[in-house]
Amino acid sequence: MIRLATVVASLYAAIYYLGRTWGSRPEERGRRLSGDEIVPSAKLVTDHAITIDAPPERVWPWLLQVGWGRAGWYTYRWVDRLLFPNNAPSARRILPQFQSLEAGDEVPDGPPESGCFFVVERMEADRLLVLHSTTHLPAKLLRDPRVALSWTWTFTLDPEPGGRTRYHFRVRLNVRPLWLLVASHLFIVPADFLMARSMCKGLKERVESMAIES
Repeated sequence: MIRLATVVASLYAAIYYLGRTWGSRPEERGRRLSGDEIVPSAKLVTDHAITIDAPPERVWPWLLQVGWGRAGWYTYRWVDRLLFPNNAPSARRILPQFQSLEAGDEVPDGPPESGCFFVVERMEADRLLVLHSTTHLPAKLLRDPRVALSWTWTFTLDPEPGGRTRYHFRVRLNVRPLWLLVASHLFIVPADFLMARSMCKGLKERVESMAIES
């Protein structure tokens, strides 16, 4: 029993670590990004990254259209079915109707009745997109004055030699009370190993496939 508990704990620790760092380099995790100040006292930070064989201007249109009811988040279909069974498949092409994203716009992250959405806080074409949410909790909790959430998703596109792009996805979260923060560490971070990893790989596959076709 003790040996089994040790194995389970070790496996969880590995998944937790990957949920915070998959694909990212130490220098990426240590650098300050535009948008970090929106959640200045973040109690949970994750960094994920991947190199895409296409320049930033080829990646940017795919970021402009993210969101529920838009192009999705480029996660694997089996991940969507497992974690979000009502989520439609992520788009595999550029959708012109969703290319006019601007600061202040809302990006849905669930059906309308869920009330979950991000607000575009900052964007720089071909380089930076910062989304911010205070809504990703059940409505009953959000009505409780003791409860608060501030959550950013920051996407950066850094050009690399050979016409490639380093795609860096950072999450910063602060939430209260303490039990919600503990739950976030226990469940959201390990789930992020599936979600963020598949987002990175799904985006890379789409961008590179489009580059080959064109």
